[in-house]
Amino acid sequence: MTGLRARVASRAADLGYAAGWTAVQRLPEPVARGAFDAGGRVAARRDGRGVRQLRANLRVATGGKLDDAELDALTGRALRSYARYWQEAFRLPRLPGARIVAGTTHSGVEHLQRARDAGRGVVIALPHSGNWDAAGVWLVDWLGGPFTTVAERLRPESLYRRFLEYRESLGIRVLPLTGGERPSSAVLREELAAGGFTCLLTDRDLGPGGVPVEFFGRPTTMPAGPALLAAQTGAALHPAVCRFTDRGWEFAVFPEVRVDGPGRLRDRVGAGMQGVADAFTDALAVAPEDWHVLGRIWADVPPDPPAARRR
Repeated sequence: MTGLRARVASRAADLGYAAGWTAVQRLPEPVARGAFDAGGRVAARRDGRGVRQLRANLRVATGGKLDDAELDALTGRALRSYARYWQEAFRLPRLPGARIVAGTTHSGVEHLQRARDAGRGVVIALPHSGNWDAAGVWLVDWLGGPFTTVAERLRPESLYRRFLEYRESLGIRVLPLTGGERPSSAVLREELAAGGFTCLLTDRDLGPGGVPVEFFGRPTTMPAGPALLAAQTGAALHPAVCRFTDRGWEFAVFPEVRVDGPGRLRDRVGAGMQGVADAFTDALAVAPEDWHVLGRIWADVPPDPPAARRR
C-alpha cells in the first residue's frame, strides 16, 4: 500500500509540473510574474518547514546581524526570488535566447576566456542562487555550443525526462547523477580533458563523499566533484554566482581556484573546495535573498521554530 501511495504521489507531481509548464507559458508574462510573486508571499505567511529552514540559513548567511523583523522581511524576499526562478523555469523555453543574452549582465568572463585560450577545460561551481538556467543560456551563446552538467535523477522517470528535455531545449547537455550508461564522472573527465566546460551546483552535499569546509564561518561539507575533476584533468576551477536584476539576470565569475601543485590529491581537493566555499560566502552576501536553499546546510542549524513560538 505504501508503494502504491508513493507511485500515485510521484505521478501527481509529474502531472502537476506538466500542467504548470503548459498553463504558465500561456499566461501573459506580467500576469505570470504577479501570480508567482503572490505565491511567494503566501508561502512566507504559511511558514512551513522549508521556509523556516531558509530563514535559519539566511540568519547564518547574514552573520546573525538582523533582528526578527528584518530576517522575516529577507526571508519573504528570498521566497519571492525563488518563486521568480520557478516562473522563469516554466517560461524560459519559450523566451528567445537573444532576449536572455541581452538581459544578462556579466563580470569575470575574462577568467573563462583565459582558460579557453589555453585550451583548458573549465569547471564552473555554482550555488543555488538566481536563475542558473538563464545563465546557462548565456553561457551556451558565449561558447557557441553546449556545455555539460549533472542532474539528480528524479522520480518518477517521466518527471526527470521533463526536466531533461527542458534543459536540453536550452542547449545544455545533462548527465544523470546515477543510472546513466556510464558514470557521469567518467564522461566529465573525458570532456574536460578535451577542453570542454561543465557547470555543477555545489552548495548542498547530497551524497556521502563530501569534503569538510567552512561556509559562512560554520563547518559543513560540500561535494568534492568540482575540485576533483579539475585536479584530475588540469581544468580550471571557477566559482560563479547567479543573481536577479530588475530587468534580467547577472552572472559573476570569480578567479580560478588552484588545485594543482605539490601535495596529496585529497589535500588539494579539500583546499580547492574551501576556496569555492570562500567565494560563495563573499558572493552570496551581496544578495542573500537570491540564495534559494530550503534544505539543511549545517548540521547544527535546524529549521527555526514556527512564527507563533518565535513571538
